[in-house]
Amino acid sequence: MCRMARPRKPLLSRDRIVTTALALVDAEGLQAVSTRRLAAELGVSGPSLYNHFAVKDEILDAVADRVVGQVDLSMFDDGTDWRSALLAWGRSYRSALTAHPNIVPFLARGPGRRPAGLRMADAVFGAMVGAGWPPAQATRIGALMRYFVAGSALGSFARGFVDDAAAYDPADYPHLGQAHLLAEHQQQVDEGAFDAGLTALVDGLALQFEQVRPA
Repeated sequence: MCRMARPRKPLLSRDRIVTTALALVDAEGLQAVSTRRLAAELGVSGPSLYNHFAVKDEILDAVADRVVGQVDLSMFDDGTDWRSALLAWGRSYRSALTAHPNIVPFLARGPGRRPAGLRMADAVFGAMVGAGWPPAQATRIGALMRYFVAGSALGSFARGFVDDAAAYDPADYPHLGQAHLLAEHQQQVDEGAFDAGLTALVDGLALQFEQVRPA
């Protein structure tokens, strides 16, 4: 009589740990990630995680890098002019962060040693310097883009307004008669605001570029 083979548990790997941790962050926030919780979700013992990550922050680093790795950087290598490249990159960057907004506060610390984060910083800086921006200004451009994109991904302007028209008494708020409709059009409002701001930012940089580029 042959014995039935026991079903094998999926092998524990860095990729599986990161995928599970990202799902936890997306669903419950950064505070949900602990080695104990991850071990339970993965069906393994806590110490087994330490074969792949020494501490919890290393797991969060890997999660953050997974998200940044989704940002398209091809526009910095395909001959796109710097202005169009910043616009395309900014939109891709925001798209990656808005898909995983709970990781944004951790990402705001900077790239640290994360490979995808460092590749992105390198691509942006290299493209700006290659286009003729002075290195110091190229660094500032990378920083201001990160501030702008990360800030836009942290929350929704439109969802900050309740959908109750009675909350906006015209006697107190004479210009907010349509504010109760904002939440209903959250995507249109928030994406439109981001795109308007991004375009204005890059247009402003273009004016500065006329003053700093080599003759």
